[in-house]
Amino acid sequence: MSATPLVRLDDVSKEYELGAVTVHAVRGVSFDVAAGELVIVLGPSGSGKTTILNLLGGIDSPTSGRILVDGRDIAHYDEEQLTQYRRRTTGFVFQFFNLIPTLTALENVSLVAELVPDCLDPAEMLGAVGLADRADHFPSELSGGEQQRVAIARALVKNPAILLADEPTGNLDHETAIRVLQVIRDVNANQGKAVVMVTHNNAVAAMAHKVLRMRSGELVEVRRQETPADPLSLVW
Repeated sequence: MSATPLVRLDDVSKEYELGAVTVHAVRGVSFDVAAGELVIVLGPSGSGKTTILNLLGGIDSPTSGRILVDGRDIAHYDEEQLTQYRRRTTGFVFQFFNLIPTLTALENVSLVAELVPDCLDPAEMLGAVGLADRADHFPSELSGGEQQRVAIARALVKNPAILLADEPTGNLDHETAIRVLQVIRDVNANQGKAVVMVTHNNAVAAMAHKVLRMRSGELVEVRRQETPADPLSLVW
């Protein structure tokens, strides 16, 4: 794991105007993410953790502060620059899979591969998440855990530097969730991807190199863990 930050948030804030009310979704947050580091962001609903993920993913832009990715401040990117950033640098895994129901698992992954010139092999990515034998199945023919692993393969086929995961086990039972967490841990350990994962599940935090705890839009704790737990040992 590199000690040089791949990502640095510097005093980042995000505000939303809802009529006459200003919502402070994120307040003055600063932290680093190194290449090969697995970071978990914890917090209750409304704490700002998903906003942090959206800012890192270029889905949203901060009201103030800097977001440095490989030395470049994406906070001031225009829409075209953000599109290229989302396409080439980040892979996003959502809680609700978001697979296209009329495409097979392989076709779902291949569709995203067409967006970048230096993509990885879609069939190999399905194999990497343990689904080589399910490539020709449609989402309706896959379990929730299998659909989520297809979603991970879809995010990885672009060969992004950063994998972002928003509550990726939120809709899964314990056994299936552990399998998905194993895939994410393997991506981090074996492929050297920086991983930032948002969850409300405190037990999952044990597998991280670094834990960030959010409350009311503020970063209230940063905890480093020298020996992250194996996902197989997690219980909740």
